[in-house]
Amino acid sequence: MYSVYSIVFTFIFMVDNTEKQLLSWLKAQAKSSTFPLSITVLLGALLGVILIAQAYIVATTLEQVIIKQSSADINTALYWLLVLTLLRAMISYGKELYSYQIGQNVRQRLRQGILHKLHQLGPMYAQTKPAGEWSSMLVEQVEQLQEFYSRYLPQMAMVVCIPLMLLVVVFPQSWVAGLILLLTAPLIPLFMILVGMGAAKASQQHTLSLQRLSAYFADRISGLATLKLFYRYQSELSEIKKVSEDYRSRTMSVLKLAFLSSAVLEFFAAVSIALLAVYLGFSFLEYLDIGFYGVKVSLFSALFILLLAPEFYQPLRELGAYYHAKSQAVAASEAIVELVNKPEPDFEMMSELSDEQPLSIEAKDWVVRDHQGKALIGPLNFHWQQGKKVAIVGKSGSGKTVLLNGLLGFYPYQGSLTVNGIELSQLKNASWYQRLAWLPQQPRLPFGTIKESFGLLKPEISKAGIWLQLEKVGLADSVKQYPLQLDLMVTEKNTGLSVGQGQRLAMAILLLQSKPLLIADEPTASLDELNQDKIWSVLLEKSIDSGCIISTHQYSKLNDMDEVWVMKQGKIVEQGAVSVLAKVGSEFMKLGANQK
Repeated sequence: MYSVYSIVFTFIFMVDNTEKQLLSWLKAQAKSSTFPLSITVLLGALLGVILIAQAYIVATTLEQVIIKQSSADINTALYWLLVLTLLRAMISYGKELYSYQIGQNVRQRLRQGILHKLHQLGPMYAQTKPAGEWSSMLVEQVEQLQEFYSRYLPQMAMVVCIPLMLLVVVFPQSWVAGLILLLTAPLIPLFMILVGMGAAKASQQHTLSLQRLSAYFADRISGLATLKLFYRYQSELSEIKKVSEDYRSRTMSVLKLAFLSSAVLEFFAAVSIALLAVYLGFSFLEYLDIGFYGVKVSLFSALFILLLAPEFYQPLRELGAYYHAKSQAVAASEAIVELVNKPEPDFEMMSELSDEQPLSIEAKDWVVRDHQGKALIGPLNFHWQQGKKVAIVGKSGSGKTVLLNGLLGFYPYQGSLTVNGIELSQLKNASWYQRLAWLPQQPRLPFGTIKESFGLLKPEISKAGIWLQLEKVGLADSVKQYPLQLDLMVTEKNTGLSVGQGQRLAMAILLLQSKPLLIADEPTASLDELNQDKIWSVLLEKSIDSGCIISTHQYSKLNDMDEVWVMKQGKIVEQGAVSVLAKVGSEFMKLGANQK
C-alpha cells in the first residue's frame, strides 16, 4: 500500500528544484513541533479505530434486526454508539488543538527568526524593500503557512495510516473489495494534482500581488498628508483600486482551482464507492460469487465494507482539499527563505573591544557596497582616534551618509576598516554599538510619551532631569506649550512634533549617553539659525572628552573641528584642518563659496 502511494506521489508531485527545496525547508521547520505533530497523527489513528468500531456495531445491529429479526441487543448497541460518538468528538477536539499548535509554534519561531535576521542585516538592508512588504511577510505570508502545518502535513500521514487500517479489516471480509479500494485510491490524488498543477504558480502570483498591494497601500497611507496637500489623493485612489483589482483577480484564480480540485475529488470518490456498492449488491443477490473466500456474503460483511468505503476515501479527499495549502505555503515561503538564508556573521568567532583601550578607526582602500554588491563609495583612506572632532562636507549625494552608515556597520564592505586593530566585520555589533552615540538625519523615536522615551535609556531619570535635557537643546519652552507636556505622545515618525523638534528631542535623549564616539548626520539640517548655534555648541561640548564624526553643510562652524573630510563622487578628495584646506582653488573653498 505504502509503495503504491509512493509511486503515485513521486509521479504526481513532480516539481522543479526550487519548489522541492522550498518543500524541504517547510518540512524542516516542523522539527520544532515534533511532539504536537506526533500527537495529532496518533489521535487521527485513534479516530480511525473508532470509525471501524462504529461501522462494526452498525453492521452487526442491522444484520440482527433485518436478517435475524432480533432486537435484544439494540439498546446496548445504541449505548456503545453514543459512547464512541462522544469519544470521537473529544478526540477530534484534541486533534484540532494539537494540529493548530504545530502551525502556531512554527509561525512564532519564524516571526522571531525574521525579526532577528533583519536586526542582524541592519537598517540599510531593511530599506531594500518597502515597509509594507516586510509587514506583509511578517503577518500575511507567515500566516499563510498555518494550514500547511496544521492541515496538510498531518494529513500526509493520515492518507497512509487510515486507509491501511481499513484495508486490514476489509481484506479478511473480501479480497475483491479490498482490491477495488487499493486500485482506485491512487486515482484521487493523481487527478487532484493534474487539475491543480497550476496551483503553485497561481499561489505565487497571488502572494506577489499581495506584497505589491501591501507595499503600495502602506506607502500611500504614510504619505497621505502630502498627497492631500498636492491634491493627488484622487489619482492615488484610482491606482489603489487598480492594484486591489489585480489582487482580487489573483485570489479568484486560486479559489477557482481549489473548487475545481474539490469537485474532481468528490466525483472520483463517488464513482469508486458506487463501483464497490455495485459489486457488494450483486454479490449479496448471488449474481457474483467471487472475493468472499468461498463463503456466502452476509449482510454484515456487505454493510461493514460499504460503511467503511467513504471513510477510506475521506483522507484522500481531505488531502485534496488541503492541497492548495501546500501551494500557498510554497509561494509564501519563497521570500522568507531568501531572507533567512542570508549569511550572517558567526558571533562565536567574533571579537569584542577592550573597555580600557581608547578608540581608533583606520580605513585602507575601504569600499562600501550595498547588499546587492554594488559599490556605493570608495576606496577611502582615513584615520580617526578618540578625542578628534571630524566634520564631513560635500555636495548632496557625494556619499556622506553612506560613509557614516558604513562606519555603523550597516553595509558590507571590501578593503579594510579596523577599530582598534580589529576588522569591523569581525567585531560583535553589541561591543561596537556600546562605544557609539548615533544621531541620524531623520531620527525615529520609540512610540510613547516624551517621558517614556527618556525612561527607556535612563529609567531612573526624574522630571527635573528631563526638563534639564530639553533646556540644553532649546526644546523646553516648546514642550511646555503643549497641554500634556512630558506626557505628549510621540510616534515612530515623530508625529506630534515638528521635524526640528523631533530632531532636538532625539538629541536631548542622546545627551544622556556618554560614549567615546558621537556620529551625527546633518544634526542641524531642520533647525533655524538660533537653534543651529545651540545644537552645535552642545555637540562640541559633548565631544570634548570623546570625539565625533559629523556630516554637515554648516561651513561657518568648521573652525571648531580638528579635521575636515571633503567628499566628492564617493571619495574623500581632501582632508585636514580648515587652515590647511582654505587655499585658493581647493575643493573645500569651492564648496564654501557655493554655500555662501
